[in-house]
Amino acid sequence: MPIQRAEELLATLPGVVSARIVAGPSGAVDEIHLLTTTEVQAKATVRNVESALLAHLGMRVSHKKISVATTSEPSMRRSDEFRSVSVATPGSMPAVGELKRRLYFEDVEVRRSRTKGVACRVTLKKGDETFVGEAEGVENERQRIELTCRAALSAIALSEGGVRVLSLEGVRQIEAFERQFVFVGISAKMGRESALLTGSAEVKDSPEQSAVLAVLDATNRWVEYVK
Repeated sequence: MPIQRAEELLATLPGVVSARIVAGPSGAVDEIHLLTTTEVQAKATVRNVESALLAHLGMRVSHKKISVATTSEPSMRRSDEFRSVSVATPGSMPAVGELKRRLYFEDVEVRRSRTKGVACRVTLKKGDETFVGEAEGVENERQRIELTCRAALSAIALSEGGVRVLSLEGVRQIEAFERQFVFVGISAKMGRESALLTGSAEVKDSPEQSAVLAVLDATNRWVEYVK
C-alpha cells in the first residue's frame, strides 16, 4: 500500500505522465522510474519527487534512485478529461484503462456566524447534475480546511447514491517547492474492499478551494474504467 500511495502521489506532480516504483525485498524503495513531458526539467522533477515523498509520506529517497525519461508525444500529455493510468486493486493484477473524471468543482462557500462558528458549502457537478454538501464546526484556519473536505465528501456521497463510503483520514497544508499545497487522505470502502486514497492541489485562489480539488484528485481516480 505505501508503494501504491507513493506512485499515486508522484503521478500528480507537474509534468509527470506515469510513475513506477520498484521495491526491494524489505519493502524499501530501490528505484523510481518516471515518464514526464518536456514542460518540467528532469532536475526539477527529481527535486519535486524527493520533496513530495518526504512531505506527504515521510519517505526519504536519494536522488540517485530516481530516473526520468521525457516524451514530446502530444498524446502522452495528461488532460483534465482523460488520463491513461495503471492501478492495483486488492486481490487483482494492475489494469490499464482510460479514466474519465466524473465530478467537477463548481463552488465553495464559507459562512461564519456567532452561534454555529463556520459552515462550509461545496458544490460539485457531474454532467448536468449539481450536488451540494455542507459541514459545520468551530472557527480556525485548519478546521476550515477539514470542514471543506467533509463538505466535498458529502457532495460526492450524494452523487454516488451511497454506493461507496468515503471518510476523511486527514488533511494538511504544507510548503513544498516554495509553494503551498493541500494534501488529503481519504478512506474508501465499497463492499468488503477498502483503500486509502490520497490527493493534492496547489493553493492558488484559497486553501478551501484547493482542499476541494485535492479531494477530487483523490476520489476521481476511484471510478470505473472505460476499456
